[in-house]
Amino acid sequence: MRQNLVITTATLMLLLATSLQADDSEAREKAFSARMSNVTLVGSFTVDGRADGPPKAERYEIKSVTKLGGNLWTFVTRVKYGNVDTKVPITVPLEWAGGTPMVSLTDATLPGLGSAFSARVIFHGDRYAGTWQHGKVGGHMFGRIETTKPQATTEQPAK
Repeated sequence: MRQNLVITTATLMLLLATSLQADDSEAREKAFSARMSNVTLVGSFTVDGRADGPPKAERYEIKSVTKLGGNLWTFVTRVKYGNVDTKVPITVPLEWAGGTPMVSLTDATLPGLGSAFSARVIFHGDRYAGTWQHGKVGGHMFGRIETTKPQATTEQPAK
């Protein structure tokens, strides 16, 4: 009888812990999606092996981030670097290190940007940091996560 009580108690505790963990995961994912909607990553990047001055400026505008399923998330972005200025939905794997989300991309093709992209980028509070690789060229990236200010409309109200 006592053994059944111990087994039943242990089973209930395991079910409760699993349920709480699922609730925590859902809350964590909703919070990440909300935090990363209408933001701009404003920072810098380096290129390994180049000693030609300070890091270069980078800017990534993110309209929204939504979970597709499993560990795949879609970032609807506007990417600007060098002569590139494009809007593109990018679906990437996202892993969690405790409560810290990390994009984990390996040799991916990004629409309009090319192939052989790899990156590990963490998001923590109002900052991001990580490494990037595009073919044989790579480096570091880091900066702030800023809320994007709404653009003023130039349309006149209907009379």
